[in-house]
Amino acid sequence: MKIGITCYPTYGGSGVIATELGKELALRGHEVHFISYALPFRLTKYVENIFFHEVETSTYPVFEFPLYSLSLASKMIEIAEFENLDLLHVHYAIPHATSAYLAKQIVKNKKLKITTTLHGTDITLVGLEPSFLPLVKFSIEQSDGVTAVSRFLKEKTITNYSIEKEINVIPNFVDTEVFKKVSINDCAFRKHIAPNGEKILVHTSNFRPVKRVTDAIRVFNIVQKEVPSKLLLVGDGPDRSECERLTRELNLTESVKFLGKQDGIVEILSSSDIFLIPSQSESFGLAALEAMACGLPVISSSVGGLPELVKHNECGFISEIGDVDRMAKYTLDLLTNDKKYEIFSQNARSRTLNKFDKSIIVPMYEQHYKNILDQ
Repeated sequence: MKIGITCYPTYGGSGVIATELGKELALRGHEVHFISYALPFRLTKYVENIFFHEVETSTYPVFEFPLYSLSLASKMIEIAEFENLDLLHVHYAIPHATSAYLAKQIVKNKKLKITTTLHGTDITLVGLEPSFLPLVKFSIEQSDGVTAVSRFLKEKTITNYSIEKEINVIPNFVDTEVFKKVSINDCAFRKHIAPNGEKILVHTSNFRPVKRVTDAIRVFNIVQKEVPSKLLLVGDGPDRSECERLTRELNLTESVKFLGKQDGIVEILSSSDIFLIPSQSESFGLAALEAMACGLPVISSSVGGLPELVKHNECGFISEIGDVDRMAKYTLDLLTNDKKYEIFSQNARSRTLNKFDKSIIVPMYEQHYKNILDQ
């Protein structure tokens, strides 16, 4: 198959999944064309059968804002016709699905199909803006195929937009050969962060308010009073300054390390003991999945798709949003019981291997494509 993939190329779960999917499809012999305004950040090495097409937006005095949606549609038309694409796979309903619909109406290749993958924010936040709601509903319904990364997101989409179109749930995935725990003996990073054998808690996100990173700090503040420990905060975003302020207020500056955006996430996860994800909204929780693949038990909030990923009292614990005391209690339970921790760690890795490995999920996308093309 010849597949065009459009995603946001920056840090974020949708861009990660889109890029990793494209790479796996290329390795399986498909021809993949990424169409976006920048090279996806996970596309760091040459992969045969993968091509990148940059969307350039022109600026004119008469236009106050760049016309990215139209520029994207134009590039989709160009690539679909020149490369004879079979389908466009867009990640995020707006503006990508809207641009794809426009491209399909114009392109000469009338066999071109569109499939849209819903990742979360496009449905639960942005798309609910009154001005966007009709556009999102139309773009979803005009797609030849639609997937969602969790049952929660599928149900939310149907409810919010009164969608009658079939939505296929295909969860996020991880490469378990890449995301796996490296030997602690080889982990100089852990020795540097915790030279006295402290336990390490970790959180990774884009530091938006919806991620509730301050809750992770408050959980840690309780834990570190009982068990010598450190907290690693990976990522960056609008709430970072508030998190730094809270850290100073709680006198935790020596124990909380702000690492910013990092590429070497496997080493960081392998060096850690517990993954915290206290989000207010989480359609799936890819960061938690990557942590589980590295054998980390997860302490999460009970929102969105997280209960579909984290099995309570098996590979982690789930608490109500904002219940930092219970999250801290669960964390201490694992950190003070070596046997229980080891069982949870093994369960986290096993669940990833058995349910969310790329070898299981990528064929689901291939079958989804074939079903669309056979329509």
